[in-house]
Amino acid sequence: MKFMKLGSKPDCFQTDGDNVRYVATELASDIVVNVGDVKFYLHKFPLLSKSARLQKLVANTNEENNDEVHTHDIPGGPVAFEICAKFCYGMTVTLNAYNVIAARCAAEYLEMYESVEKGNLIYKIEVFLNSSIFRSWKDSIIVLQTTKSLLPWSEELKVMSHCLDSIATKASIDTSKVEWSYTYNRKKLPSENGNDPHWNGVRKQQIVPNDWWVEDLCELPLDLYKRVISTIATNGNVSSAVIGEALSAYACRRLPSFNKGVIQDGDIMKHRLVLETIVRLLPADIGSVSCNFLLKLLKAAILLECEVFERSELIRRIGQCLEEATVADLLNCAPVGETTMYDVDTVQSLVEEFVAHEQQSQSESLLEDELQEIKSPRMVSDSSNKVKVAKLVDSYLAEIARDPNLPISNFVRLAELVSSFPRPSHDGLYRAIDMYLKEHPGISKSERKRICRFMDCRKLSAEACMHAVQNERLPLRVVVQVLFFEQLRATASSGGSSTPDLPLSIRALHPGGSHGSSRSTTTNTEEDWDTVATAEDIKALKGELSALKLSGGCSLGSSGKTSNDGGKGNIDKVAANKMKGFLMSKKIFSKIWSSRERNGEITSSDTSESPASTVVEETKSTPSRSRRHSVS
Repeated sequence: MKFMKLGSKPDCFQTDGDNVRYVATELASDIVVNVGDVKFYLHKFPLLSKSARLQKLVANTNEENNDEVHTHDIPGGPVAFEICAKFCYGMTVTLNAYNVIAARCAAEYLEMYESVEKGNLIYKIEVFLNSSIFRSWKDSIIVLQTTKSLLPWSEELKVMSHCLDSIATKASIDTSKVEWSYTYNRKKLPSENGNDPHWNGVRKQQIVPNDWWVEDLCELPLDLYKRVISTIATNGNVSSAVIGEALSAYACRRLPSFNKGVIQDGDIMKHRLVLETIVRLLPADIGSVSCNFLLKLLKAAILLECEVFERSELIRRIGQCLEEATVADLLNCAPVGETTMYDVDTVQSLVEEFVAHEQQSQSESLLEDELQEIKSPRMVSDSSNKVKVAKLVDSYLAEIARDPNLPISNFVRLAELVSSFPRPSHDGLYRAIDMYLKEHPGISKSERKRICRFMDCRKLSAEACMHAVQNERLPLRVVVQVLFFEQLRATASSGGSSTPDLPLSIRALHPGGSHGSSRSTTTNTEEDWDTVATAEDIKALKGELSALKLSGGCSLGSSGKTSNDGGKGNIDKVAANKMKGFLMSKKIFSKIWSSRERNGEITSSDTSESPASTVVEETKSTPSRSRRHSVS
């Protein structure tokens, strides 16, 4: 810490009790200066020679035949006045970062100008500030903290603005020019610990990190911190990512247990003000702060009941980078009074914001030329982000589906928001749907249809298909679709080129009815789903799938080992196995269908497509069309 000593005479100030200060000398005091509750018994000559204000006050007391003057409003109080008085006596006094601003304000109050005497206190303090204090990183921070208790004097004397400029300039300087000490808690590099096997024993100069100043500024109170960050951002030499890191560090320091996603009991108003200030200081650039940090801020804002503006701003910003979130980030407890376990409404708002942002980005990208798209890649809608968010929502749905009090409308709304997003696999969505059906066995048939229509059976993995055909909770149409597309895959893998020859009634259950139907097979309508399969049906269907896989595998394996001379015989064998599997499928599916019709479980929507049209379309289907269905 920098300091400056003034004067050379010994300190003769003495104390008589708590409220009396006097100078131990042979000369009797001839003036009493009242500063707050403290009386100073001093001498006129040394004081009046350097203070224009005391000259005026003493002149007024002489007219009233009184030797007491009152300076109750002097900034810094008795301590600052004593520094000025010692300087007038020529006694030794030490100035440092903790008392220099108080002495400067008191000297201004006492009008200790150069016009009164050369080398007066104001001049000396200004030299000390400019040559030492403002050139020191940590002294500048200390001085800035002392200015708060000296308002408005520190503001009017521009001391506070000088402190802000000094700190902002140092924070913005090139890191190669940082030569002062700073606080930075980080993990040491292997070479610093001496554990690096490639270290040759020569200590290299450590590189100063870009955010070297972040932790020191966390010591500032909120109002001063806000002004410092605003000044640094205005200078424009510090990246928004570093400013975001500074805000994250300040939140962790000022909000207890912030990193744990909770806010401890305390001064709620104070914590709320801290959070609202941080939100307003966030850089505008996307990516300046992590999605995890924004989600923690949003959770804290909800707990602290912050204003609508702060919560809306956080939702908007999170929606722009939702692909970076994890399921754990989104699993927040529902507000007090809610029946559900998790705060699903907030997550729905985040997904809606992401969808709106992607649509806006896509619209703007259509208006930009190719060069602009290269310069602003974030503004172009990225399908990979949609894939990540779709996977995120699927995993989130699987977690909240365990809540027995979760309304089906919340589940459906979230699934619907990302239903158009590309997914390489629907396994995650199937897991979520299955979990919801398991935890909510009392939902109606129509509700089962409602949630199952978002799943595309063509995008289920082999493991998911095996699970689905054994799943008694799924509607029959889902099970039929799974087996249908498994047969398509088996047909394609064994070299076949036509659609499996299923019964007409079963083909009517397959999505789209016939190839000629205009109905989409990606997202099924509610009319496309039927009743829940029984255990017997599932057992039979499972056996059919196993038989189909076995026959397809054997055929494929034998054909791969056959020479050209025996090719015809093996081809005939493959065709025979395929036909055998398809005939078995007809028997099993017909049995299921017949039992459903007898029990009155088949609705009119199941046979909405004409069997005749199905036959025609199946007959007309080309090898390329069948192959395209099986691949997708």
